[in-house]
Amino acid sequence: MSNPDRFHTIVTTVENKPGVLARVSGLFARRGFNIESLAVAPTDDERFSRITFTVDVESAPLEQVVKQLDKLINVVEIQELPPEDCVSRELMLVTVAADAHHRRELMELIDDWRAYVLAENTERIMMSFSARTARLDEFEECLRPFGIVELQRTGRVALPALD
Repeated sequence: MSNPDRFHTIVTTVENKPGVLARVSGLFARRGFNIESLAVAPTDDERFSRITFTVDVESAPLEQVVKQLDKLINVVEIQELPPEDCVSRELMLVTVAADAHHRRELMELIDDWRAYVLAENTERIMMSFSARTARLDEFEECLRPFGIVELQRTGRVALPALD
């Protein structure tokens, strides 16, 4: 990502009902808003879900995105979290080739980055790593020379920073 300030996080609380995510994402598609990242999960209250969007503010003014979301009936609350006012994380699950010649070097890298080994065999190591998006990008680049077999990243999740 070239300019991190161009990505803002919007957290919406929505009714936990079928079709709500489709309506919300459809709104973004119809308006031509670019979603950089999306994460959805139920809240501690089973009636509601939390949708966390990372929005490219160069694709549309942030105020316009919020106004359009506010028009949707199932949206209960909208909170915009500027990059400097929130803590955000993303999760990566990745399987990397780990032959006998490079295994020690890979294990040192995993340890240095504080990633977690989830499973391993004689040919591969599966790990998880949670961090800011930029840090995940850096870790992914460090793993590439070993041979990434499979990789999955979640969308960002965020909370307001503590004062």
